Amino acid sequence: MKALHQNIELQVDEDRLAATLATPATQVPGVLFVHGWGGSQERDLERARQIAALGCVCLTFDLRGHAANSSRNETVTREENLADVVAAYDLLVSQQGVDPQSIAVVGSSYGGYLSAILTSMRPVRWLGLRVPALYKDNEWTVPKRRLDRAALAEYRSRPVSAHSNRALQACAAFKGDVLVVASEHDHLVPHQTMLSYRAACGNAHSMTFRIIDGADHALSDEADRRAYTTILVNWITEMVLGARSN
Repeated sequence: MKALHQNIELQVDEDRLAATLATPATQVPGVLFVHGWGGSQERDLERARQIAALGCVCLTFDLRGHAANSSRNETVTREENLADVVAAYDLLVSQQGVDPQSIAVVGSSYGGYLSAILTSMRPVRWLGLRVPALYKDNEWTVPKRRLDRAALAEYRSRPVSAHSNRALQACAAFKGDVLVVASEHDHLVPHQTMLSYRAACGNAHSMTFRIIDGADHALSDEADRRAYTTILVNWITEMVLGARSN
């Protein structure tokens, strides 16, 4: 990475010493992690540390209704959690040194759904979706806990067109790079939902699709969690290095 050099003076007692300050000539990418329903930022901390080592600024956070705010779990809505994601995005972009045109958003399950919608509200260059969930557009302000699970399961099991769903519509308009990661044995987000997301991303600059063999929705097995971390870190590395070479 190129650096800018600034000649300065260092004051020591009565003497002034010549010094040179080298700072990055370019800003660095920012990466926002959005956890799934029932999760927390804890699940992404190690991945954030590894990606930060690539020269990125990473932000993890807890959605309302989770972790220390779990008392809101029964009443929080998708509208409120989307507002959480927007606020987190704005906080990340406001950090010194973060390039607002080089933002990656990585969401899992419910967080993937919210992350997809975020791309229609804020500039996002890279979008990583692990087992992104899908919800009907109606009952947007109904507490998520009160949504009909059986109706959701039926909805996710059939093809959903981009124009009929807010998250998929956002994906259809997204022109950045996309990573979609599915679990082979996912009981909550079936393969058909993955195909709906994949089909919606037809205007993406690039599309990377991976399936973690034998994995369940929550990545309960440590080996599956490591596999996802490897996929994500390798993808982010490719995207960041590619951006720096341009």
